[in-house]
Amino acid sequence: MKLSVKVDYACRVLAQMAKYHGTDELAHIEQLAEAEAVPANYLVQILSELRNGGLITSRRGKQGGYALARPPEDITLYDIVKLIEGDVLELNAAGEGHSGRRVDQVWREVRTALEQSCKGVTLAKFAAKRAEEMYYI
Repeated sequence: MKLSVKVDYACRVLAQMAKYHGTDELAHIEQLAEAEAVPANYLVQILSELRNGGLITSRRGKQGGYALARPPEDITLYDIVKLIEGDVLELNAAGEGHSGRRVDQVWREVRTALEQSCKGVTLAKFAAKRAEEMYYI
C-alpha cells in the first residue's frame, strides 16, 4: 500500500487545523501552507476536497478561513484516507486459479484489519498542542 503525498498533506494540514479547534480562530491558507510546507496552490484543492467531504467548513470574506467540521477526536485516519484516496486497500484479485479464492480472502482480511487500525487513529493523536510536542529533524 502506498499513500499519496496528497494524503500526507491532508493529514498535516488537518493536524494544524486541530490546534484551532475550540477557539473562534479560523485557519488561513497562507498560514497552513507555511506551517506545514504545503504548496498553497495545491492546498486550495485539498481544502476543497476536505470541505466537500464534510471534514472541514469554510467561511468567506475578510474574516473568513477554515475550521474542522467535527472535533479532532471524531475525525479518523480512515475518514481522511477514504475521502482523499478511496478504499484504504484496493483489491483487484480475480479469485481465479487453485489458490485464487484463498488469496482473495486473505487480502480481504488484511484490508479489514488495516481499516480497523485506521479507524482507531484520530486526528487528535497526531495534532501537537504545544510547541514542545512538535518534532524536528
